[in-house]
Amino acid sequence: MMAQEQLATPQEPYEPHEAAPIRVAAFLRQAILSGEFQPGDFIRQEDIARRLGASRLPVREALRMLEVEGLTTHLANRGAKVPQLTLHEMDVIYQLRERLEPLVLQESIPHLTPTDLAKAQQILEQLEKVTTVKEFMVLDREFHFLTYRGCSIETLTTMVLRLWNSTQHYRRLYVQRTDPARQWIVDAEHRLLLDAIERGDSDGAAQILAAHIRRTRTELADQARSGVPDR
Repeated sequence: MMAQEQLATPQEPYEPHEAAPIRVAAFLRQAILSGEFQPGDFIRQEDIARRLGASRLPVREALRMLEVEGLTTHLANRGAKVPQLTLHEMDVIYQLRERLEPLVLQESIPHLTPTDLAKAQQILEQLEKVTTVKEFMVLDREFHFLTYRGCSIETLTTMVLRLWNSTQHYRRLYVQRTDPARQWIVDAEHRLLLDAIERGDSDGAAQILAAHIRRTRTELADQARSGVPDR
């Protein structure tokens, strides 16, 4: 469908004194979300420390931060690993998203500002012009999380973040394998969603969002069977 993403690389040199856990975590987060690290890959502390010119301590602390976000998991005596889902696990997580994200959206809508809505409109205009997987993944994530920003219940927003992170790789597969001629469906769903949000129709927006996630779940399952382990 779209051109492949480029591997994540540091945007500027990483001097030892700059390699605090937050900065190391930012680099690793981008590397995982962009696909440089694939599900099942181990993240070697010594390799990352060498790559960033850091000691292993901030790398270790960064990996703990990413584990909370659902981007890594720690295996005893083996180290940090990018989680790998089976088809069944992926399907269940998407079902969780179908139920949870509409609730988050309903909580968020009354608190979104005109500035938020204007920004969402701008993002959709950009989304409808993208030509690469990387552009789509970044803007699609930005759009949905912008619509959730009005939700003040941290437990819900943290759960949504973890669910998105754990399915990032499989969403990328879905986008890569989707026929460009079907992109209008995604665009139309986004437009319907934003229209309901702008009208303050929380129930309608929740229904549109649930259907949007459900369609992705069913199509992704059909497309990804050859690329996702089922056991």
